Amino acid sequence: MSYTEVPGARVPIRMWTDPATVEDVAMQQLRNVSTLPWIKGLAVMPDVHFGKGATVGSVIAMEGAVCPAAVGVDIGCGMSAVKTSLTANDLPGDLSRLRSKIEEAIPVGFSMHDSPVDPRRLHGLPTAGWDDFWGRFDGVAEAVKFRQDRALKQMGSLGGGNHFVEFCLDESGSVWLMLHSGSRNIGKELAEYHIGEARKLPHNQGLVDRDLAVFVADTPQMAAYRHDLFWAQEYARHNREIMMALFKDVVRKEFKKAKPMFEQTISCHHNYVSEERYEGMDLLVTRKGAIRAGGGEYGIIPGSMGTGSYIVRGLGNEASFNSASHGAGRRMSRNQAKKRFSERDLAEQTRGVECRKDRGVVDEIPAAYKPIEQVMDQQRDLVEVVAKLKQVVCVKG
Repeated sequence: MSYTEVPGARVPIRMWTDPATVEDVAMQQLRNVSTLPWIKGLAVMPDVHFGKGATVGSVIAMEGAVCPAAVGVDIGCGMSAVKTSLTANDLPGDLSRLRSKIEEAIPVGFSMHDSPVDPRRLHGLPTAGWDDFWGRFDGVAEAVKFRQDRALKQMGSLGGGNHFVEFCLDESGSVWLMLHSGSRNIGKELAEYHIGEARKLPHNQGLVDRDLAVFVADTPQMAAYRHDLFWAQEYARHNREIMMALFKDVVRKEFKKAKPMFEQTISCHHNYVSEERYEGMDLLVTRKGAIRAGGGEYGIIPGSMGTGSYIVRGLGNEASFNSASHGAGRRMSRNQAKKRFSERDLAEQTRGVECRKDRGVVDEIPAAYKPIEQVMDQQRDLVEVVAKLKQVVCVKG
């Protein structure tokens, strides 16, 4: 489908979904975003839903300003995937051992490594710039510096919620490794600190929604936020790189006889800010629950833990600011899902997938998400499908 335009205060709201299907609270959030004095464009992806601070599935283009709540608290959250030389024929009948080995190698939930992972000891992981990256931690907000030890030990760990590590098959039977995570607790702490700072600024006092407080260009507050934002985005990228290296090591050991090889990793953020140029303007483009889908650029759009995921190639649609959805998108809150569904429902909806099926992950049940096929159909003018994946192992925190 092409987009539908809904009137907004300063810019139209371009929606790659039927506006009538979007929750009233999410539509109100979008209307509020359209009132911001600095806004130059607003695109809404088909996985749109109400979010804390700002709408999930929104792409906000502003000139000379950025809204930290519109990035979200998991700065740099995103996906990584890599195709392997393994096929379905290489897999054992029982995948529980493989799942256990992944969980041993990659801490999940609130867990972290006992000591920081040294990337120099991981097979094939580029380490150029590693010392410089950690050196720049000295410049982050003073209020968050005490978290450095935790940040070091959480590097290369999954977290909880909708984050996952998956072992997948594509339609030809090839094995893919895929994972979803972000900047862990350090990203959350930095985001919450800066959201609080933005709320105090005089130019934000008259906004219709204080959650949309912004930093503006050429101010010390903006400079401080940009430093911490881009550092946290880099942390998230390194976090996924280390997890993928640990995941590959597990696969090498478990499938030693098959001597697995790995293609180039595809990686993309979906909660982040990027400096981009549109219609002659240098803009700060915030994607919260959206990936960049520039012409020919690869991306990953996951479904839920019992459905499938897609490797895509961007079509470079500038009406969406070269963006696409970040996944299926929730259609009910975590609390609603826990009330409505049981462990039996979860087991039924994840049949054939080696994964947790206990009460602790019922809020991640596939029925709590929009149908991924419908979401993909609504963005045919944004991306083309390269591969469709189906998980056979899913690790969650």
